[in-house]
Amino acid sequence: QVQLVESGGGLVQAGGSLRLSCAASGRTFSNYDMAWFRQAPGKEREFVAGIRWNGGRTADSVKGRFTISRDYAKNTAYLQMNTLKPEDTGIYYCAAGAILGPLTSRTADYQYWGQGTQVTVSS
Repeated sequence: QVQLVESGGGLVQAGGSLRLSCAASGRTFSNYDMAWFRQAPGKEREFVAGIRWNGGRTADSVKGRFTISRDYAKNTAYLQMNTLKPEDTGIYYCAAGAILGPLTSRTADYQYWGQGTQVTVSS
């Protein structure tokens, strides 16, 4: 089992920044790919960014604005969000998956999920 706890969400004006954190406990953190997803009201959960030991990637909608990273010593993953837009509003979820093959953006490939943290960007 892996437990994930997100923090760092909040209300910010358009153009501002936030950094989300995802603290992991339980099984060996380094064995898992980590990812961030988000879900806006009335919409499906969507991939934002993912990372594994040899690199990561971000969705086209946030490329150049969001950066994912992880600290193995602290068992924590981060999502640095800059130049936020109102359309970035939603609940942000951290996920962990023991994934064979390429880093994936599919929700079904991630076995563990946090409770989510709300991000609201005002215009």
